[in-house]
Amino acid sequence: MSPILGIWASSKAVAAADTGAMFPLQVITLSASASNVTFTNIPSTYSHLQVRITSLSDVNTASGGANINLQFNSDTGSNYAWHELYGTGASAAAGAGTSQTFIKTGYTADSTTGYTGASVIDILDYANTNKYKTVRALTGSDINGSGGYILLRSGVWMNTNAVTSLKLTNQSGNLKQYSQFSLFGIKAAS
Repeated sequence: MSPILGIWASSKAVAAADTGAMFPLQVITLSASASNVTFTNIPSTYSHLQVRITSLSDVNTASGGANINLQFNSDTGSNYAWHELYGTGASAAAGAGTSQTFIKTGYTADSTTGYTGASVIDILDYANTNKYKTVRALTGSDINGSGGYILLRSGVWMNTNAVTSLKLTNQSGNLKQYSQFSLFGIKAAS
């Protein structure tokens, strides 16, 4: 028997293994300014969660915006920790916090910049009840062409409970109208 050659062979469908997929769970677009956004009733049927944010803050600061902090399951205890590396285009620095009441994740732009902040936050193994929950985030904003921030952040919630809700709070001031928060569930490859 000879091998199948040419276009006919390349047109044959081959069942591919499941490589994982993202599923939209909830989208919140602010119709008015708010200090925080909360996702509730998160199903436990995914491997990981991802939050994507485009946001603007009413904070007017020389630094160009405000942090967006994360808490799980209405837990306000001091059992969070975070690290960050960040750059402004002119310099780089790092920071960390232990025994915190939140994880620094996103960053929202100052309302005077005319630009939004953008954030992608991954919440790994959120439904696993045998380990603490870890978070990684890539975020930043522009200060109308005169600088800005790019931040790489990670954190941990020192609790083994499954994540069923998450709250994202602007550290100072409010998130402005039309800021958007999208929550996705990520299936693991099988």
